[in-house]
Amino acid sequence: MGNDQANKNLKIVLFLCTWGPHAAFQQLQDKDCRIPAQVKMVRIPCSGRVSKALLFKPFEMGADGVVLVGCGSGVCRYGVGSITAEKNVADTRKILDLLGLSRKRLRLGAFSPEEPQALLDFLNGFIEEVGAIGKSPVIRPVKPEKHNDHSLAIKEIIQKHDVYSCQECGKCSSACSLTLAGKQYSPRAIANAIIGGKVDDPQVQKDVWACLTCGICYERCPSAVNFPEFIRDVRAVIKSAQGNGNEAHGGFFGSLSRTMTSPEIKGNHWNWLPEDIKTDSSSKVLFFGGCAPYFDIFFKNHLAPSTLDSVSDSLRLMNFFDIHPRVLDDERCCGHDLLWTGDRENFLKLAKLNVDAINQSGAEEVIISCPEGYRTFVKDYPQAGLDMQFKVTHIHEFLEREISKGSVGFKSLDRKITFQDSCRLSRHMEMAEPARKLLARLSPLSFTEMTDSGAGAICCGNCAWSGCDSFSKALQVKRLRQARETQGDLLVTSCPKCQVHLRCAMKDPFFGKDLEIEMMDLTSVMAKTICWE
Repeated sequence: MGNDQANKNLKIVLFLCTWGPHAAFQQLQDKDCRIPAQVKMVRIPCSGRVSKALLFKPFEMGADGVVLVGCGSGVCRYGVGSITAEKNVADTRKILDLLGLSRKRLRLGAFSPEEPQALLDFLNGFIEEVGAIGKSPVIRPVKPEKHNDHSLAIKEIIQKHDVYSCQECGKCSSACSLTLAGKQYSPRAIANAIIGGKVDDPQVQKDVWACLTCGICYERCPSAVNFPEFIRDVRAVIKSAQGNGNEAHGGFFGSLSRTMTSPEIKGNHWNWLPEDIKTDSSSKVLFFGGCAPYFDIFFKNHLAPSTLDSVSDSLRLMNFFDIHPRVLDDERCCGHDLLWTGDRENFLKLAKLNVDAINQSGAEEVIISCPEGYRTFVKDYPQAGLDMQFKVTHIHEFLEREISKGSVGFKSLDRKITFQDSCRLSRHMEMAEPARKLLARLSPLSFTEMTDSGAGAICCGNCAWSGCDSFSKALQVKRLRQARETQGDLLVTSCPKCQVHLRCAMKDPFFGKDLEIEMMDLTSVMAKTICWE
């Protein structure tokens, strides 16, 4: 197929500002100019209103290229629209590079009403450039078939999790972080409502999506009703019927994960790796890093997180013990967020791709630093019936195993520290102690637990990027105040999402200064102080 014919098959989405650029585009239409047929135009009020999530969405749906056209710098009707657009495009292009789709598939332009020909030349030039890259390898996700009557599926979920054994004692509601934050919310009431056939009630569905799935209700339940997994399965039924979940950040992270289900995507997941970190493509130990690279890019302009440090410092610690692990260049998301927001079909696609890739690599052990990734590999993949020909170890377990062999010490840390437990580790996996064993090996000025810790720790206020509201913000504020009450000056974490969510609360315009505290992942603290004795 010739280049001209190949280019005709391209799908290009044009986000066009309704002010100056649209006037130029209108002139092209009025003069019957040959606007490329590949271009599908979407009018927008301002280029700055097109978020990273919206810029990325067409790629999830199979677009070969995306163009954002706004007004020039200094002439934006809304003041900072062009500046915001520049930042969003720059960040999204980095994300496209990580995915292996190429930043060249996304371009930003600025045109005035007097530049119709320049706009046309710009579009034709972009099509030529995208054509040189080729069609996108992304396969548009197929939406699950909708079923109006899902009563049978709900009954099976109730039986599966033995929700009928609920004693209505109220211990779940009395421990629920959302309830304690003042939200009119009760796990017991939700369970009873769903048992009573009210899953379609708007308030019940709203509460189903609000659940943090943190697991403290399950930890306190005398009947051992696994409410988080019950909620997870109910969400899958609701999503199959309605098609959407209550996803924050414009649904970006769901789009990102679904895009990764395309088998032909060949990512550049580790193109940021520092030169001092050593890996070995023939190693029998594989390190699975998770989605931290995407978190740092997505949130950098607002929160400036450093979640990538937990990944790089985990690798540095492995190198310290003379282990140069293998990494997967095209590593994908583990699928945790898809599973917990009801998209089980695409979760299974990701899970199979991950397991097949690791099995084919010949790795015998997989080390994971992300709590959600660890839970997903250890619990959810086997439950999905996947044949995992490798064992999975959390980085905390690995470090304790190596340190206990002896000859390792830690330099003094001139900080007063406290610790934020991850829900997935402390409750879902009952692994609150490994982190504390490592904390006990450090030499800080002091280590003081917060009021709620271990299996009773307060959640950071969000799960799978869904259900973020004023009550989850109240949880974050409460948790940060507990950290400050310890008189500590360093909050040690074990989960990248805890860092993102707690840092978000620190941006509160009223309480921010009272909540600020430096955060660092436990692996980073250890990497900076570990030494041979």
